[in-house]
Amino acid sequence: MTLKTCSRADGHVRAFPLARTLPLLGALTLLPLTSQAADQATGEDAAGQTASYETTEQAPRSEYLSDWYNQNVTIIGSKNIRFGPQQVDDIYLEYEFFGRKGPWDLYGYIDLPKFFGTGNGADSGIFDNGSPLFAELEPRLSLNKASDMDLSLGPIKEWYLAVDYIFDWGHNSNNRQSTLYAGIGTDIDTHTPVGLSFNFYKRYQGDNYGAANEDQWDGYRAQAKYFLPLATFGNGAKLDYVGFTNYDFGSDLGDRDASRTNESVVATNVLLYSFTHLRFMAVARYFHNGGQWNDDAELNFGDGPFHVRSTGWGYYLGVGWQF
Repeated sequence: MTLKTCSRADGHVRAFPLARTLPLLGALTLLPLTSQAADQATGEDAAGQTASYETTEQAPRSEYLSDWYNQNVTIIGSKNIRFGPQQVDDIYLEYEFFGRKGPWDLYGYIDLPKFFGTGNGADSGIFDNGSPLFAELEPRLSLNKASDMDLSLGPIKEWYLAVDYIFDWGHNSNNRQSTLYAGIGTDIDTHTPVGLSFNFYKRYQGDNYGAANEDQWDGYRAQAKYFLPLATFGNGAKLDYVGFTNYDFGSDLGDRDASRTNESVVATNVLLYSFTHLRFMAVARYFHNGGQWNDDAELNFGDGPFHVRSTGWGYYLGVGWQF
């Protein structure tokens, strides 16, 4: 429910180190969103699976889990998602991965929108001439590890070259998005159980559903990600909080189109309840001018005028299997 940070017109959730959206029903891979939500005390649930694990190079987490590469498949249900001019409800399927290997910090997901054929009137997807695929990739390269040097500075313990690429494979150019964010990333030492990272990107906008800022550098993104372990239970489950906020600014899209804005904010809050494989999540996401749509602007797509509702809350529920 990363998962996962995105500006797609019909809406996506993603994850910490992350979707298409629909009726508050199901699921969201969206966040194992954080590779930091891994190693805690070991417990067992009624099925005998460990909820978390102590890992070494010689002893991976389990026979079926890599010691660094995390994957999951999740059914996601979403409601009131505000990345486009009309709110979207969706139930979709997501594959998500994340992990840390050497200097590489990896996160990404692939969504199959409206995979279960359920959504509101503004929703379309893989089987009804909508987008067959929506993906986001967020690799970061550690400059500390790559240079084998201690580059820490004050509370900044690690520096990265950071990229965030978002792709919506719409059925034509007016239904397609291709956005590249490139910049610098950091991990922050909070001296508390809170995990914190910050990325700052410049944005190159390729396809953007026919918007006026296509094929040019247009604006910036400041991104904060945060993680807090909340509890470990006797049944072997653990409860974590994962959050991230994206602030897009410095665009000139709103100067060219009164229905759009030059800035937007999306703040995502996730409660993740997980065992070794089975996981459940609940997500509340706040949008301010989601997708750079001007809240309360009046539009007409041929079915009569309506007002954009791009500011407010959207929600996701998810159930998934990690392996």
